[in-house]
Amino acid sequence: MDFDEFREFGHASIEFLINYLSGIRERDVLPSTAPYAVINQLPKEIPEQPEHWREVLKDLENIILPGLTHWQSPYFNAFFPSSSSTGSIIGEFLIAGIGVLGFSWICSPACTELEVVVMDWLAKFLKLPAHFQHSSEGPGGGVIQGSASEAVLVAVLAAREQAVVSYRESHPELSESEVRGRLVAYSSDQSNSCIEKAGVLAAMPIRLLPAGEDFVLRGETLKKAIEEDVAAGKIPVICVATLGTTGTCAYDDIETLSAVCEEFKVWLHVDAAYAGGAFALDECSDLRKGLDRVDSLNFNLHKFMLVNFDCSAMWLRDANKVVDSFNVDRIYLKHKHEGQSQIPDFRHWQIPLGRRFRALKVWITFRTLGAEGLRNHVRKHIELAKQFEQLVIKDSRFELVAPRALGLVCFRPKGSNEITTQLLQRLMDRKKIYMVKAEHGGRQFLRFVVCGMDCKDSDIDFAWTEIESQLTDLLTEQSLVSRKSGNMADLAQHFQIHLTSENATHEKSQ
Repeated sequence: MDFDEFREFGHASIEFLINYLSGIRERDVLPSTAPYAVINQLPKEIPEQPEHWREVLKDLENIILPGLTHWQSPYFNAFFPSSSSTGSIIGEFLIAGIGVLGFSWICSPACTELEVVVMDWLAKFLKLPAHFQHSSEGPGGGVIQGSASEAVLVAVLAAREQAVVSYRESHPELSESEVRGRLVAYSSDQSNSCIEKAGVLAAMPIRLLPAGEDFVLRGETLKKAIEEDVAAGKIPVICVATLGTTGTCAYDDIETLSAVCEEFKVWLHVDAAYAGGAFALDECSDLRKGLDRVDSLNFNLHKFMLVNFDCSAMWLRDANKVVDSFNVDRIYLKHKHEGQSQIPDFRHWQIPLGRRFRALKVWITFRTLGAEGLRNHVRKHIELAKQFEQLVIKDSRFELVAPRALGLVCFRPKGSNEITTQLLQRLMDRKKIYMVKAEHGGRQFLRFVVCGMDCKDSDIDFAWTEIESQLTDLLTEQSLVSRKSGNMADLAQHFQIHLTSENATHEKSQ
């Protein structure tokens, strides 16, 4: 493919995306394909000769798109948003075309330095403590990871290595393996699965502590668990708190948790993958309480900042603790400016060596939307969730399970869990909107999250009409079945009475 063909292919691909995104409401949000449908339509081997790009786009439309769940649809209300924007899409295109791997400063100085700039922009925009900025005095700073899972794992691994070094210094009689065998970490039973997985990958058990009835983990629960473990000879390492839990978007009590972590010298990481976007809003300032005392935190730009996946921001109070834990040097990675300035080599801040130029799409998104546009986007999601919440409240057949939090509403039809399950199944079968279930205290409920590139009031009304009409049909069908069962029971009872009467008459005649 020469550059002229590349130009045609590129223009056609942009038009393809414009048509896809502008008409996304016309597509069912869930696919109708059966397992292996895509596999069976594609060749079993790489084509021997190159094919024309028009054939590729044709198969993309006819084979691939029918097998997709449409995450950018405003009718995708299942998980937290995986947002995007036109600026971010262009940014991703340019990243692929420029094709640098910025694992060290010398590999592409602008790749590293632009990341320093946008991470400081973002820290100021979210009103985070100044010590998380590269421009501030001290060893703190921010880095772009791929996902919250990576950020959490980095924190867990760094905390583990710091704990091993520290404990061996104060207990030289113990071997390294003995120390590692005693390590333990903590989180809430409402936390994301990636936190438990981080414990598995770090070979360190994570105790999932019970949240309160309001889904919140507090310091008193953590302190009790730490005291139990210390008494048993274990070594507390890290607590991963959550601002915006997956189930209900609950906010752990960072202030009381930080006090306990400071008392026992435990690393405190905050997973704010979803709720972190609200830090930028003055009306949500309570969410920032206690963040000045945490060791690290993460926030997914691909949830609220309109930067496409993957792009997760992570900040460290003392980046040296991560660098010291992860630093592995080879002669081919060295350069003459290494260690001579405050510019970081981000390969020491992450799991992989290679690094994508993610800062470019962040920079383009921030410049094309501005701080005002980003704040308006978060507020829009909150207002649309309030609109949905009011629809739930006005329908006496439904109940809220938890207070609305940002763009999430947790609700259920009144009655048994079976009704919730059947309602969700009907919605899934129709494929018009997509939600998922969650559970707490034995009660199953539905999560409605405002998502999509450009969700509108009418989209909320569409979703609610779909939900309430399907509940109406479900309850009507159950009523008919119940009435039919009741009639059959009455008939059986009548038949039994009649039979008993005949038997009594027969016995009397005998």
